[in-house]
This record gives sequence, structure tokens and C-alpha cells, in this order.
Amino acid sequence: MPQGQPSVVPDDGLTTRQRRNRALVVVHTGIGKGKSTAAFGLALRAWNQGWPIGVFQFVKSAKWKVGEENALRVLGASGEGGPVDWHKMGEGWSWVQRDSQMDNEEKAREGWEQVKRDLAAETYRLYVLDEFAYPMHWGWVDTDEVIEVLRGRPGNQHVVITGRNAPEKLVEFADLVTDMSKVKHPMDAGQKGQRGIEW
Repeated sequence: MPQGQPSVVPDDGLTTRQRRNRALVVVHTGIGKGKSTAAFGLALRAWNQGWPIGVFQFVKSAKWKVGEENALRVLGASGEGGPVDWHKMGEGWSWVQRDSQMDNEEKAREGWEQVKRDLAAETYRLYVLDEFAYPMHWGWVDTDEVIEVLRGRPGNQHVVITGRNAPEKLVEFADLVTDMSKVKHPMDAGQKGQRGIEW
């Protein structure tokens, strides 16, 4: 296992082992590509450890064929690692807001209620809340409530939240935050997303 030296050792009374094994809240935000991809990479590690995984896709259309979904479903059903459940909350959202916004808002709230039930029941060891930063940013889901629920979650449940514009309160609360910055992207030169790279 990689060895690292912490820059600060908190005076919290925990042993090194206890601190190492505590559940984390992880946030992947920023305008760069790779936020969801990084979260699914964590899901692969969790699968390998035999952890139950719950993926909750907020906002993205339920019609989208996401490559990681197929791969993780196959792995989850293989019986070799942890089981994987995949929940799609979106109903056709895109970067251009459409008349379906109210439906998406309702679906996002319903999705959050399901996450809360699963956290209370300790259904999964890893939760990937994909694009969940958007419903908080838009005010569809209350950030203070999310923080309160995550702070009080029982057991050893890790939660990964992705999406641009993660609320500052969430960023301050989270244990691990990565801001994906963009240096260059093919779309800047007029190239649309392509199979195998974007999906």
C-alpha cells in the first residue's frame, strides 16, 4: 500500500488505523472533463474490494448509453467483486434548459430521497452521486440538508459527488475535493463528443 505522511495529525483521539478507515465524502467538480470518469474509477476499486456500490445518475438522461454503466453492471453481475446497482434520475436534460426542467427537478428530489433511504439502511459501501452538484447548485436540493444527512450517515459509507459548480458549503464539508480544470478540449475547436471518449 502506498505510504504517505499527513501534513497535519488531528487531535481527535483516533488511532492511525481508525482515521485511515473512516468513511469519506469526495467531491469532483470544476469545468474540466473527467469528473464522472474519476468517480467510476473509484467504483472499480470498490468493486474489487467486494463493496456493494450504488450509482445514482442525476440530471443525465435515462436514455443515454453510458459506457461505464455497461461495464460496471457486467462486473457487478459477475459474482467476483461487489454488487452494483445503477439508478437513473434524469429525463432528457441537456446543457440547454428545456421545458422538462420541472420534471428533472422532481426526479432529482426523488433521487435524493432514495439516497437518504439507502444511507439510513446502509445499503451500499460506496455511493456515486453522479452530477449531483447540479441539483444543489440550482436549488432543487438543499445543500444544508445534504451536508446534515452525510454528516450523520451511519456505518462506513463512502459518498462521491460529481458535477460542476459544487456549492462552497459542500466543498468545505467534504474530505476530498478535486477541481478538474480545463487546459484544452477538442470541443474548443468545434469537434463534437465521440464514441469511446465521451461515452
